[in-house]
Amino acid sequence: MRSTSEHPPSDLDAATDRERLLVAPAVDRRTFRSVRHDADLVIVGGGLAGTCAAITAARAGVHVILVHDRPVLGGNSSSEVRLWVLGATAHMSNNNRWAREGGVVDEILVENTYRNPDGNPLIFDTVLLEKATAEPNLTVLLNTALVDVEMADASGRRIDRVSAFCSQNSTRYDIGGNLFLDSSGDGALAFLAGAAFRMGAESSSEFGEKFAPTDDYGHLLGHSIYFYSKDVGHPVRFTPPAFALSDLDSIPRARNFNTSEDGCRLWWIEWGGRLDTVHETETIKWRLWQVVYGVWNHLKNSGEFPEAANLTLEWVGTIPGKRESRRFEGLYMLRQDDVFGQTQHPDAVAYGGWSIDLHPADGVFSEKPGCNQLHSRGTYQIPYRCLVSRDVDNLFLAGRVMSASHVAFGSTRVMGTSAHCAQAVAVAAALCLRDGRRPADLVEPESMAELQRELLRRGQHIPQHALQDGDDLAGSARVSASSALALGSLPDNGSAVPLAEDRGQLLPLPAGPVPQLGLRLDVSEPTILRVELRQGRRPDDYTPDRVLAGKEVRLDAGDDQLVKIDVDAELAEPGYVTICLLANDRVAVRVSDQLVTGIVPLRHRRDQLEDPGTGCPGFEFWAPIRRPDGRNLALTLDPPVRLGDPAAVSNGVDRPTCATNAWIAEFDDPHPRLTLRWDDPIDLGRIELAFDTDFDHAMESVLYGQPEDAMPHCVRDFRVRSGERVLAEVHDHHQSRWTLTLDDVVRTDELTVEVDAVNGAAPAAVFSVRCYADPDARIVRHDGGARP
Repeated sequence: MRSTSEHPPSDLDAATDRERLLVAPAVDRRTFRSVRHDADLVIVGGGLAGTCAAITAARAGVHVILVHDRPVLGGNSSSEVRLWVLGATAHMSNNNRWAREGGVVDEILVENTYRNPDGNPLIFDTVLLEKATAEPNLTVLLNTALVDVEMADASGRRIDRVSAFCSQNSTRYDIGGNLFLDSSGDGALAFLAGAAFRMGAESSSEFGEKFAPTDDYGHLLGHSIYFYSKDVGHPVRFTPPAFALSDLDSIPRARNFNTSEDGCRLWWIEWGGRLDTVHETETIKWRLWQVVYGVWNHLKNSGEFPEAANLTLEWVGTIPGKRESRRFEGLYMLRQDDVFGQTQHPDAVAYGGWSIDLHPADGVFSEKPGCNQLHSRGTYQIPYRCLVSRDVDNLFLAGRVMSASHVAFGSTRVMGTSAHCAQAVAVAAALCLRDGRRPADLVEPESMAELQRELLRRGQHIPQHALQDGDDLAGSARVSASSALALGSLPDNGSAVPLAEDRGQLLPLPAGPVPQLGLRLDVSEPTILRVELRQGRRPDDYTPDRVLAGKEVRLDAGDDQLVKIDVDAELAEPGYVTICLLANDRVAVRVSDQLVTGIVPLRHRRDQLEDPGTGCPGFEFWAPIRRPDGRNLALTLDPPVRLGDPAAVSNGVDRPTCATNAWIAEFDDPHPRLTLRWDDPIDLGRIELAFDTDFDHAMESVLYGQPEDAMPHCVRDFRVRSGERVLAEVHDHHQSRWTLTLDDVVRTDELTVEVDAVNGAAPAAVFSVRCYADPDARIVRHDGGARP
């Protein structure tokens, strides 16, 4: 295009229409459009962590701008990368029971499962976009990359503004904020602000981490690229691109490739840990493309896979899934001992539970196993101090950039954990904005207690913490119910499972003598069955390595035998125990289709051997079996065990821990109802209910198929009454939480929740009922701000 100085006005009159479009005033040719924004909280990075933080903060009354350099939200969980969301549940493969993260990330996963049980990543995109764009306090800037940071003064300790550019609309954004959150993955914001960071593994001596990698293993995790295949029903020819890897001999695990796995099940197509995983990402991506297309050429054209004839390569990732780059230094750096030792932190705001999962830096080209995973006994707390920059006063850290050693990062890096931490940051930001405080100020005990209280109010589970809420009027009510489950039996549905492996049943029992246990067994020939009653180290520890009692039971041949077992044991305090039936190929145990909140069937999957060299603890894994195959044992308990105390709805815990923590109706209650009564009338402006969406279920967001859309334990149809007045009637409910904000405050001395139906074969259950006089749940209140 020629410059405007070459075209005098007379020439413009004769210009073609195309030429008119190409000619513009000089000022327009040299300056991009500029838009200025100001916000309470500016978030850079719209992966799952940044998205959950943005939604959480907006609902707390914070004006948020979310800057994200991709066309869709979700980062590694989006349709651009297609990795499933996981956190502490770890595919339900370890001893972390009821460990799915709470708050907004739970809401997103539950909604995605309901709409998208087949795990379509495009549908997951829409769930994230819908949740974000529904918030009036949240402005989302997609395809917009951070390009510069302006500090407030020469001290360099406070960010004032950021600049970002959107190539799609040729617009430069000038964005000011009071507080900033870096959830960008590579730490672009924190890096430009001059925050201290680390890249690569620490030495073993720095934090006393025995699992710290050697130079031979490598000090960084690489990237992965995923692909999908599709059977089109007719032969498909494949001609590989010239850049495809032609010889797979350099890939030691090439023999593991097959046509039945694709997508993120091939996470181990990984490389790049020897490179700069920030600045050499494009180099890493090209190498991974070479591998993927070389693998597909091998599957299609080697002649070893005739079943691949009708397969086509439906999708290959265009950007890599990143694992590790910069990690920034916070007020505290999480380390290996915090994970394995399950350290109790006074400023705990979230938790993790994925294994410490380290990969060889050479990835798919390494002779070493694709990963080394070491698990803790259960979940571990993550302190708030890991989420606050130590040297930039108004900067929070979340996602992969949070403050953790390379070893601890091997566990915290997964998206469910990252999002849970980011939600804590969002609520902390609201408190800081309300009171004019710095993020570091919240570490003070009174402020931290308030932060933890606000998080728990919003469904953020913190291990070993219960909500103590003086504003919750339900705490002063007398609670009663139409019935409360006393579990005497789980009925036999006629199915029997061979004891080819150790099987178990996780049950909450009261303090005192253990009840007599009855099992229904099919026995092929006389044998002896070993039954053990086991428990963990705490009432909420589900690693069953303490044998409380054991019994050898002599069995005669015969089907459908009711075998009663007296276990000589007594519990000093209420807690979960595991009834363990050790493997016996002559015995099959009858199972039940009946589901109950807080009751989980288990199997002994494998053992983690203690390794003093890495600091790895040793214990057995007793993990649940996924539905529809997973069924409780058909059993009897004499005397019956009371599981569903109505008073549990005001104990401040919204999931099973050392008890079910729920009101559970009897199996045969035709009209379950829960009633709260006050001695004196109260003013009621907001009601919050928490239901059971099976926090033990992992709910992987993509690729994994889910057995149900709505969780079978969750109340489906219900109404809320104040006396004879119906305040709300709800149908087809499937979420963990439900809130009713009343247009006009109601004065009442009674509130009743009536359940008409549950989504599956479980009795009605409610974790909590909370009642507030103030209808507004926001922390920061702006004039004209929308009610969440």
